[in-house]
Amino acid sequence: MSRYALALDLVDDPKLITEYENYHQNIWPEIKESIVTQGVTNMEIYRAGNRLFMIMEVNETFSFDKKSAADAANPKVQEWEQLMWKYQQAIPAAKPGEKWVMMDQIFQL
Repeated sequence: MSRYALALDLVDDPKLITEYENYHQNIWPEIKESIVTQGVTNMEIYRAGNRLFMIMEVNETFSFDKKSAADAANPKVQEWEQLMWKYQQAIPAAKPGEKWVMMDQIFQL
């Protein structure tokens, strides 16, 4: 098992943040299926203000490249991503066009 931590910001608007959280309390079944079938065994998202922090635990079949290709070929995932971009904005460290940014681990107990 591997674990990844990623960061993303939300548009700093309380109404939009509430909408975003509501979508994530009831994610579309196709989205959950696409996450699980790509080897993600656990995913958690936390929020502080408008900053999001995601922890992904994945099995040995997971790869970011394979997940990106599968997502690009899945119309429902593309619909979800377009909808979510209304609420999301890149963090300052993001490259152009990048959403979730991989975080570097700097400490472990």
